[in-house]
Amino acid sequence: MAAVTSLLTLDYVARILDENVELLEAIVSNDDNLTYGAIVSVHTGLDESITALTDHGVEELTDMLSQARLTTKAWHQFLDDFIDDPELAARFKAHKPR
Repeated sequence: MAAVTSLLTLDYVARILDENVELLEAIVSNDDNLTYGAIVSVHTGLDESITALTDHGVEELTDMLSQARLTTKAWHQFLDDFIDDPELAARFKAHKPR
């Protein structure tokens, strides 16, 4: 595996993928949802950190979301499988997959 030389914050990933940052935060809140090492915590202070993704993590997330959005049924199943907060999942289910 190649060495990680850059990281992208979730805010930035949300902007480049035109995604809701809350959705991305919910997906990566469980580090088992992406390959080990794709999600990185960057400490910005004593008790402060932000979540970032490696380039591979962004690719994996992009592929995951593309597959999930093929049909409404697939999208709802994806949300049930990857979003732990039922209220948040319901909010995203209310929007049609792109």
